[in-house]
Amino acid sequence: MNSEFLPDAENEFREATRYYETEAPGVGVAFVTEVRRAIRWIIENPYAAVAVGSGIRSKMLNHFPYNILYAVERDLILIVAVAHQKRRPKYWRARIKQIKERRGTEGRP
Repeated sequence: MNSEFLPDAENEFREATRYYETEAPGVGVAFVTEVRRAIRWIIENPYAAVAVGSGIRSKMLNHFPYNILYAVERDLILIVAVAHQKRRPKYWRARIKQIKERRGTEGRP
C-alpha cells in the first residue's frame, strides 16, 4: 500500500517542518522522521487509528502536537491533513469534498 498527500496536507507538512527547523535546527528533521514513522504505521495498520467520521481516521504523532488525518482507499492511504492538535479543530472537514471528487462519487469517502 502506498500513501499520498492531498496538496493542502502536503503544504501543512512543509510549513510545520519549516517552522520547527527555523525554531531549532534539527527539530524539523525530527518532525519529518516522526511523520514518516507514523505513515509507515498507518500503512501497516490502516484501520487501527481512531475513526473521526466521514471515513477519516486520526493518528497522533509522538513528541509533536500533530495528528495525521487520513482516508483508506483501495491501495492507497490518502493523507487529508497534518493537523496541529490545538489549532482550528475540524478545519480539515472541508477537504472531504476533495476526496469525493477524487473518487468521482458523492457517496461516503
